[in-house]
Parts: sequence; structure tokens; C-alpha cells
Amino acid sequence: MNIRLTELSHGGGCGCKIAPAVLQEILSQSAPMTGFADLLVGTESSDDAAVYRLNDSQAIVATTDFFMPIVDDPFDFGRIAATNALSDIYAMGGKPLFALAIVGMPVGKLSPDIIRRILAGGESVCKAAGIPIAGGHSIDSPEPIYGLVGIGVVHPDKVKRNNQARLGDALILAKPLGIGVFADAMKKGHLDEAGYAQMLASTTQLNTPGIPLAEMDGVHAITDVTGFGLLGHLLEICRGSGLSAEVRFSDLPVHSQALELAQRGFSPGASERNWASYGHDVGLPQGMAEWQRKLLCDPQTSGGLLVACEAGLVPEVLSMMTTEGFDQAGVIGRMGEGEGIQVIP
Repeated sequence: MNIRLTELSHGGGCGCKIAPAVLQEILSQSAPMTGFADLLVGTESSDDAAVYRLNDSQAIVATTDFFMPIVDDPFDFGRIAATNALSDIYAMGGKPLFALAIVGMPVGKLSPDIIRRILAGGESVCKAAGIPIAGGHSIDSPEPIYGLVGIGVVHPDKVKRNNQARLGDALILAKPLGIGVFADAMKKGHLDEAGYAQMLASTTQLNTPGIPLAEMDGVHAITDVTGFGLLGHLLEICRGSGLSAEVRFSDLPVHSQALELAQRGFSPGASERNWASYGHDVGLPQGMAEWQRKLLCDPQTSGGLLVACEAGLVPEVLSMMTTEGFDQAGVIGRMGEGEGIQVIP
């Protein structure tokens, strides 16, 4: 009997993430981690990974990320999950060193061959990143879960946090939006081969520009856009930096196949959960269509880097991204005074 992986899980990809408002409530009573002078990045800034200084020239970057299937092909699921997990290392300006596998599988429903193909997909991505999967942990779980613990290294002075954007910084988004739209269309049987190919190419593209971005002093903040959508992760930059942001909708890169699907009404439930969590901090232009608002909150799985940098550095950043294979990267807005986000047409 053929089993669709997505039928075994209640959610998929980064759309599985707990809604921002609920997560904030859960973590609100957590005690701050104090007394660790070498912990350069912890839980205080909602950043992408932890960073711990080893010495004057080396710091360890550590992260973990895992989720339930966003696609039905086992190998593709493994590739997407692994790429997404390593993205947090790149988002800190780090270089991956090795990974550990996180595996939870319903062993009574999935054959060993299917599970092995999921692991092989993750291994192929780590091979492309030039790192080994050096171990891991597995459990028998009711829903399939796969991901990685990622370990990387970065110079302590070159860590790129998400809370150090500056007034007047340009905002650059490296990958187009629309992965959540793709996932919703696929779940409902309306994603064609061209759309799936576009989705897969994006979600398995390693965010390697994070490494050269770490060497640019004019790059002030980086995060990757994942389950909270563009607005959610940009708000983390705004709140941490004590600034506002302006986003021009017409400048947003959107996957061509996803744009048409979004206009037809495809959107995952996580988009509405995201908006309910932070919509009160976002100003929208009069007459904005419902599909446009949802796209701004669309949960991205293995999404692109969101970069805040000096306006004069934009040509160099875009040129580097093109060289790295991110030829749809573009300027989407800027950082300003005040609070929240203002979306303009």
C-alpha cells in the first residue's frame, strides 16, 4: 500500500511551528540565561541559533530544526528538512561543521526503505554543504519527524544577529516567497509539476550567502524567513533593533507559480495564525487584497535570508547573491524610526 507522507502528519514543514503569540506566552516566564559571559547569543533576542565564544577567534554556532513532511517523496522531504536546519547556521554568518540527525518515525506504518530514503535525502544536502552527519537520535513516533542539529563556527566579531539593524538600512530578501502557498496547493491536489519543481528548487537551496555576508561590516542584521512569514521575522528585527520597517509589496520576490496560486486563494492555515499573532503591529495600505495580506504572512520552509545593510552596500550584496545562485534576491524596503511595519503598495 502506498502511503503519502503528508497524510501521516497534521502539519508540514515550518507551518508546524507554534504560532508566534502562543510561543511568546509559553516562553514569557522562562528565566534569562545570565552568568555566561561567553554565550554571545542565547534566547534573549529570538535569534536563529545560539552562539558560544571559545576564544578570541572562534565561536560555536548551534541550532536544531525539525518538522513533519511538507512533501510526499521521502528523499525530497529529507533534503528540505536538512536544508532548512542548516539555514540557521548561515543566518548567523556561520560555516557549518557537522550535523546530528533527529528522527521520529511511525515504524509500524513506514517501511525501513522509506525511512532510509528520508535519511539519504538529508545526507545528500550535508554532503553538498561539505559536512558529515556524525550521529543522531531516533524514536518511534506517531507522526514522521526529521531534522538536524547543526553545529557551525564563526568569528566572534563577525556574528550576524537579528537585533542590530540600523536606521536607514536597506532590507534585502534572498529567496522569493510562496512556499506555504505551494504546500497548501499540493495538499489539496492542485500543484502541478512546474510548481513542485519550483518549490523543491527553492527549499533545497542552501543559504550559503550567509558566509560572505559575515565578512561585510556594512551588513548589520540577518535572519532567515521561515514559519512566522516575512512580517513575523522582520518584526523580530524591528523589535530587537528598536526600529520600524517599511516594506514595498510590489518589490517582493514571489515564486511565479505561487503567485497565481495565491491569487486563486491557496494559503495554509498558519498564515492566519501568524496574522492573528502580530497583525496589530502591521499597517496595510487601503484596498490591499486578502491574498496579498496572506502572502506577507506565508510560512516559508527553508526560506531566504533577510538582510539589513547599509544602502550603499546593496549593489555588492546583490552581486554576491547572484554569484551564489540567488538571482531573484532584491531590495524590499528599509528600516525607519518608530515601531512596527508599514506595508506600502
